[in-house]
Amino acid sequence: MNRFLTILTLLFVAFVAAAQERPAASSQDAATDSPMQSLNDWMQDNLDQDLLNALNDIDQEKVRKVLTSLQKGFDGTNVVDLAAIKDAASEVTPLLKQYEETYPFGVWLESRLDYFDAAGRIQRQMKLIPPKEGPTALPLAPTLKLERQVWVDELKQRPWPPLAQNYVPKLKEIFVAERMPPELVWLAEVESSFNPQARSPAGAAGMFQLMPITAKGQNLSLWPFDERYQPEKSARASARYLRHLHAHYGDWQLALAAYNAGEARVDKLLKQSKVKSFDAIARRLPAETQMYVPKIEATLRKREGLTFAELKRPKPQG
Repeated sequence: MNRFLTILTLLFVAFVAAAQERPAASSQDAATDSPMQSLNDWMQDNLDQDLLNALNDIDQEKVRKVLTSLQKGFDGTNVVDLAAIKDAASEVTPLLKQYEETYPFGVWLESRLDYFDAAGRIQRQMKLIPPKEGPTALPLAPTLKLERQVWVDELKQRPWPPLAQNYVPKLKEIFVAERMPPELVWLAEVESSFNPQARSPAGAAGMFQLMPITAKGQNLSLWPFDERYQPEKSARASARYLRHLHAHYGDWQLALAAYNAGEARVDKLLKQSKVKSFDAIARRLPAETQMYVPKIEATLRKREGLTFAELKRPKPQG
């Protein structure tokens, strides 16, 4: 019991903080409950009453203080701040994966551990040494060129995810059928390492991490069985949504930024800034989104030898 309480405390601290990183796969999800409320709801639905009673004795105020510092990194706009989260995230991930109740969250977090590694690489290359006391005095944010190169370096020696070979061929067929570049199936590596059980604290689920409203918009059923956990149906919904986003923006970087941060947020930034490119708004997007887009392109380079500019949509058949 004590060990599981420790895990749940860490879950409360590390996962709730990450929940707002994505209004996720759709702008209409902006009305989602607060991350703390989302996790509280999950605990109420999935944990027995005795355990919940024990959790009530945890010093919630201490947890909230830690949560505040973690949320700052995920919700902020300086990717370097993510480096400080690495140790806590790395510690909690294997613990979460040990238990059936928390395994989906562990899968989700494990697929994002390299964000903290990449942030550390960026920090070192910028020769940043945060002071031990007082506010962190940071110079200008890292350049997008540096972030892109860091992701190329981060993925240079990375093998295929163990589950990828089971899914990539069939998923590519689905993307082609939906008139989308088949290489974009590697989005699933970034989102879930091709593990269909992944679930985020914000409610995104499955291999392609679709939010409930987005899934429904792509004709997936959430009840009595959640089709987001079915790889082929999730892939088809993701391909269709990406097709919509690319048609809207005419640009893969913006489309993927919207997939991650929400269509409404990207639209608002483009309108406010009176610009039309990802680079022009990147520094005003959440740190996770700033990392997400170049990570996808680096993954495409590693797996397919392609950049965003080289992606080609299949021609309609017949």
